[in-house]
Amino acid sequence: MLLPTLVTCLAGCAFLLSPVSEGCGPGRGYGKRRSPRKLAPLAYKQFSPNVAEKTLGASGRYEGKITRNSERFKELTPNYNPDIIFKDEENTGADRMMTQRCKDKLNSLAISVMNLWPGVRLRVTEGWDEDGHHSEESLHYEGRAVDITTSDRDRNKYAMLARLAVEAGFDWVYYESKAHIHCSVKSDHSVAAKSGGCFPGEALVSLEDGHQKFIRDLRPGERVLTSSGSDGSGELVYDEVVTFLDRDPVTQKLFYTLQTEAGAHLSLTAAHLLFVSEGNCSEGVPARGALRTVYASDAQPGQCVLVVEGNAGQSYSEGHLSRITRVTVRESRGAFAPLTKRGTLVVDGVVASCYAVVDQQSLAHWAFSPLRLMHSWTSAVGYQEDGVHWYSRLLHWLGGMLLDSGRFHPLGVAQADR
Repeated sequence: MLLPTLVTCLAGCAFLLSPVSEGCGPGRGYGKRRSPRKLAPLAYKQFSPNVAEKTLGASGRYEGKITRNSERFKELTPNYNPDIIFKDEENTGADRMMTQRCKDKLNSLAISVMNLWPGVRLRVTEGWDEDGHHSEESLHYEGRAVDITTSDRDRNKYAMLARLAVEAGFDWVYYESKAHIHCSVKSDHSVAAKSGGCFPGEALVSLEDGHQKFIRDLRPGERVLTSSGSDGSGELVYDEVVTFLDRDPVTQKLFYTLQTEAGAHLSLTAAHLLFVSEGNCSEGVPARGALRTVYASDAQPGQCVLVVEGNAGQSYSEGHLSRITRVTVRESRGAFAPLTKRGTLVVDGVVASCYAVVDQQSLAHWAFSPLRLMHSWTSAVGYQEDGVHWYSRLLHWLGGMLLDSGRFHPLGVAQADR
């Protein structure tokens, strides 16, 4: 009876939560390690790859205009990256609206621009178009295209800017004009890449013996500080690490870094879940149910997170709320997603979820209940040294057959172009 029950539970879990922790980054270019080779600037009027923009080898077919009143408007997300200047000549904020894939590539490019030209920022002159200013079937109408320059408007930089855009992972880059570079991406529905949730290798967790440890050195079976509450609130307790849903010590990824008034700095990949409160941060300890989950890419200054302060070796009882003061994007080495029995853990002094992609902690925790059950039976869950855990892959495979996109991070549900 145990095996049929387990299979049924797996299928149900997959139906609700297929792509959780399938990986920490969506394929080509997202947090991509920079190549040591010398980069060649694009020539004027050159495009890369050398195919038409709306072909499968580039950004794919046009899927229809998105308006503020259309159902698809929810596919767009605002980009408030302070390292990017948005021209916003319409004064509507439209240039900041884009698909999640476009946002991630743009944020990655912003880092490259600042690294190559200190003091210079990326500038967006055109983003999502809701006014019909572009040609028919332009990807600007879907929030999948941006026209870019540098903040100093030095046209001598634009050829290299185009190359940086290619390296950042845009699916099609065109040195279209002496005045700007045009970039576009595949639809989030057709991207053949998955995104999960991870922490960088240098993130710290607190062990039961009073020491702190880099998450890259953590091992299954060790007990780390977590939250007893299903929503991240409640008493702080030590809980066993069951396994790693993903473990990649060498990859270079893009992380959203949250800074709080209490001085905490937490870095997570875009689709990772974080517990936040919209209330008064000065209230200190949040009441049960006061916290909700958001994706790291949607965290905003002014929201409150639950932080834990104390020195190694002291006992912890509960955390307190602290306001997010800044959200930045950076690259870092290593991507690690430990799973505890409670589905939460304290990383760099902030209470976070173990899960990603789905927008609800309870659903994610339920989906991984068979994995925890197998662990209780055997004390082993097929832990692998590097890569994505087999259980996550199984959920993704089952969910790919059963699941509609539903309530997932835009980069979490990905289907190959057909």
